[in-house]
Amino acid sequence: MSVLPVRLFGDPVLRTPAAEVTTFDAELRKLVADLTDTMHEEGGAGLAAPQLGVGLRVFTYDCDTFEGHLVNPTFDVVGDEEQLGPEGCLSIPGMRWECRRHLHVVARGWNMHGEPVVVEGSEMLARCIQHETDHLDGVLFVDRLDPETRRQALAEIRAAEWFGQQAPEVRVSPHPLFGKAR
Repeated sequence: MSVLPVRLFGDPVLRTPAAEVTTFDAELRKLVADLTDTMHEEGGAGLAAPQLGVGLRVFTYDCDTFEGHLVNPTFDVVGDEEQLGPEGCLSIPGMRWECRRHLHVVARGWNMHGEPVVVEGSEMLARCIQHETDHLDGVLFVDRLDPETRRQALAEIRAAEWFGQQAPEVRVSPHPLFGKAR
């Protein structure tokens, strides 16, 4: 399929909650393929549709030995344990900070054909599911950092060479919102 430009921190699409997918068709399958190709090309563990400028609730993942995608995902936290570990994001290239996440989650959603899917696995997969689901809600991982680390992260982001670059021009999205106004 296609490797598309990843939207960077500061692009409003990253702060906009994504719309639920209601049509499971060829356009959705192309979106999943584009997300997968772009994620692999960029070396990411996951990629959400808003990171490609598409406001739909879809993400792909490739964490440890787990690879796939989820459409309209939700997750349940299993237990009270948390993990603190380094986290990065393709929309904040080259930067990582310690972020607290739930240690175990079970995700539910659908695949690109509209069939139900349940995903659970490693601690890394749990981190990835939480990170990508946040993207679908317009939340970035820097929002989850402790206050001092967040201040430091935002200062580093503002100083980054890529900060403030224009979003890539997309004349017509290859993945429309299926006729829904947003």
